[in-house]
Amino acid sequence: MRTHYDLIVVGGGIMGTFHAYHAARQNKSVLLLEKDNFPVGATVRNFGQVVPSGLAGRWFNYGQRSLELYQELQSKTDLTVRKHGSVYIASDADEWQLANELYDYYQAIGYPCELFTKEACLEKYPYLQKQYPVGAIFFPDEMTVDSPLLMQRFLAYCVEKEGVTYLNNATVVECQSSNGKANVRLTNQKSFQADKVLICNGHEFRMLYPELFAESGLIVSKLQMLQTIAFPTLEMQGNILTGLTIRRYESFQQLSSYTNLTTPAHYDELKKWGIHVLFKQALDGSVVVGDSHEYAGAQNVDDLGYHINDYINQLIIDEAKRIVTFPVEKMQMSWAGFYSQTSDEIYEYDIDEHIRIITGIGGKGMTSSGGYAEETISRLFS
Repeated sequence: MRTHYDLIVVGGGIMGTFHAYHAARQNKSVLLLEKDNFPVGATVRNFGQVVPSGLAGRWFNYGQRSLELYQELQSKTDLTVRKHGSVYIASDADEWQLANELYDYYQAIGYPCELFTKEACLEKYPYLQKQYPVGAIFFPDEMTVDSPLLMQRFLAYCVEKEGVTYLNNATVVECQSSNGKANVRLTNQKSFQADKVLICNGHEFRMLYPELFAESGLIVSKLQMLQTIAFPTLEMQGNILTGLTIRRYESFQQLSSYTNLTTPAHYDELKKWGIHVLFKQALDGSVVVGDSHEYAGAQNVDDLGYHINDYINQLIIDEAKRIVTFPVEKMQMSWAGFYSQTSDEIYEYDIDEHIRIITGIGGKGMTSSGGYAEETISRLFS
């Protein structure tokens, strides 16, 4: 096995894999290292929704590009990409006002979207409770994926078709530069060299540069999500986002009416736990429902715990029952996911001219990593 590469990427999640993919597309030799047998972090513990409509600024642009990249990849291999769109369902006058303003904004910049009346919502989504929707905004170009299966197939594609060398169960314990190269050492004492190293470590802050991360200002968000039993007769196409999502996502926060938004009393406890209710039907007919948000600093991640809070799950289920008619309480599993984020959009830190850390993308990874990584690799090897 060779020991020198143009690029080594530490971290085999969606962020790291897209960087490896784009570098390989530039005919660079690439080694992708994953500490676990298979990526188990935020990459596979998310909804699998590709929703640029919820983002703002450059992240919206990266999301648009990612839609194109997912479509291109899907034409070459089945990554579970389904182009069924996203809908944000407004449940009161304030949310409906924001939906209308966002429609005007996206119409002005040419991002396809439609407004649905209450009647249109109930016709297109017959599983909604009749009293819930006031109206909705729909984005036809957005996508749904099944994240664990996508990652399995995307990694295989990068290896088989793009020539990426991929090592799993490969924990990096040292990364430093000497003699004009970056040197990476694994727990089994194997060493590799590269001209460039990108560390896409998610919320893993203990293995490399722990003192740096302790002072980084990064925080970790813990999410709880649930998955129902399969509903063979339910046809839920696309991403279903609701009133609490309208009140949370960046794209709505940039609108003029957002500063006048008030919080109805029945949302108080939900907002306390960072809950906004989303739905996505998986390939097997089950429905993924969530999620919540709890926070801790990078040096206090253990404070979040790895337990599931039943009270939070019940809050999510109760709000979901207010929105949909199918028996959402019939759950088969729930889990906690973790991702890192920063107030500066993303954490980019150059250890030196050879080693760069990229993490803290927050909840934007599945939507924006493709476009973001393409730009990063273009600059890295320009």
